[in-house]
Amino acid sequence: MPSVIRCQDLVKTYEGRPPVEAVRGLDLEVVEGECFGLLGPNGAGKTTTIEIMEGLLAPTSGTVEVLGRQWGREDDAIRQRIGISFQETKLSEKLSVRETLDLFRSFYKQSSDPAQVMEQVELTEKAKTWVGKLSGGQKQRLAVACALVGDPELLFLDEPTTGLDPKSRRQLWEIIRNYRQRGRTVLLTTHYLDEAERLCDQVAIVDRGKVIAKGTPRELIVSLGGEHVIEFTLGDGSNGAGDGLAGDLDLFSRLPTVQSVHMDHGRICLSVGEPHRTLPALLNTLESQHWPLSSLSTRHASLEDVFVKLAGRHLDDDEAPTA
Repeated sequence: MPSVIRCQDLVKTYEGRPPVEAVRGLDLEVVEGECFGLLGPNGAGKTTTIEIMEGLLAPTSGTVEVLGRQWGREDDAIRQRIGISFQETKLSEKLSVRETLDLFRSFYKQSSDPAQVMEQVELTEKAKTWVGKLSGGQKQRLAVACALVGDPELLFLDEPTTGLDPKSRRQLWEIIRNYRQRGRTVLLTTHYLDEAERLCDQVAIVDRGKVIAKGTPRELIVSLGGEHVIEFTLGDGSNGAGDGLAGDLDLFSRLPTVQSVHMDHGRICLSVGEPHRTLPALLNTLESQHWPLSSLSTRHASLEDVFVKLAGRHLDDDEAPTA
């Protein structure tokens, strides 16, 4: 499939004392017809990267191609073929939903019927409602509708579901899926890893301005070596916080089908291939060592586990350069 977005050695440095490197040598390729996710914690460089792709920021160095064209040479030709929904969109609160879409439609030489777009985002009944009277979820769907009304080939979505309730999130997911069914391309940023697993064909995990992993969600999870996680804590203070248990983690690494072991906020986490084989051996080991079990759970491995393995922290842990 042809490339829709291509970035090579992308760098963005903000002047200051000291300078801030928001993006540091990022390489990326998005092909036609896929949903591509940029994942990472707040401050990882996702928004800076997508704003460069959207033509809102100039890179310090590196090259960016969007739909086979470059910003600074063919700007209007690119803008006519893309749609953008920002992390925060401020719309005139004294315009109705229909008036807002008519306004955005006027920016494009070719566009979609606003009535059809309102139906796609389930806002037909709100056509005459002022923007200021909409709920948070309705405003977010309207922001996406403004990006869709130009009938774009490529849709940029920056943290599209941040702050939304579960119902509103699912509604936006359905809008994205319906857009994809038309063979169009989506690039979205998110720090909700369940969202990326549900929507994205390919993902790039970004941390400190660099891509630290790329692939399908399935490929990245399989790269852990085990598709399941067993988490447990021990009673009587035996949680590795101060009794030396952390030094005995190698004992658990020798259990059947265990691929890796790490401590996470007092929990011992085992990445395993076959939990039905690991669990009996784990319980026998705890009994033989006289370590009382306090809690135990099993779950499927996720992209969060991939990030923890690669970055050594969780997505919501505070530690970030400004971006």
